[in-house]
Amino acid sequence: MAELITIARPYAQAIFSLAQDEGDLKGWSDMLAFAATVASDPDMAALLDNPRVERHQTVTIFLDVCGERLNAGAKNTIRVLAENNRLELLPEIADLYEVERAAAEGTLRAEVTSARSLSDAQKKAIASALTKRLGRKVTLDCKIDEKLIGGAIIRAGDVVIDGSVVGKLDRLSHQLLR
Repeated sequence: MAELITIARPYAQAIFSLAQDEGDLKGWSDMLAFAATVASDPDMAALLDNPRVERHQTVTIFLDVCGERLNAGAKNTIRVLAENNRLELLPEIADLYEVERAAAEGTLRAEVTSARSLSDAQKKAIASALTKRLGRKVTLDCKIDEKLIGGAIIRAGDVVIDGSVVGKLDRLSHQLLR
């Protein structure tokens, strides 16, 4: 996994630089997300891995599937990725691009996994606390995992806060075993 990210990073940085020059960070986010979805499709992934299909055919099919959802710059990006046999990296490139975009915009996406759905007040309180702690505007992606029993796990960049009941029980068992 780390190798894919290492390979994808220069592409994401180059695309981000292009998007900044064009002043269209959001547009490129949308185009990359769509292209990543196309590349992740099982049928498209099989086509990309098929050695019998020539590279130019793959590009033509890929761009036909994308249609008008990509601008000229994005279509050229797809061609470059195809020439270097890197189309399968589009999901990683899109993720890394979003990290670059968030850093440039001073925002951060945090993933909150809780045992039960959070109220709007709880979401606001968590976002506010994270914004204060991390010094960046935080937006939340909320998920539910009933296996946590209670509490929540928050992942924001390199910060992980485990306030789940399962996490607390796990820490307690490690302390008791020492």
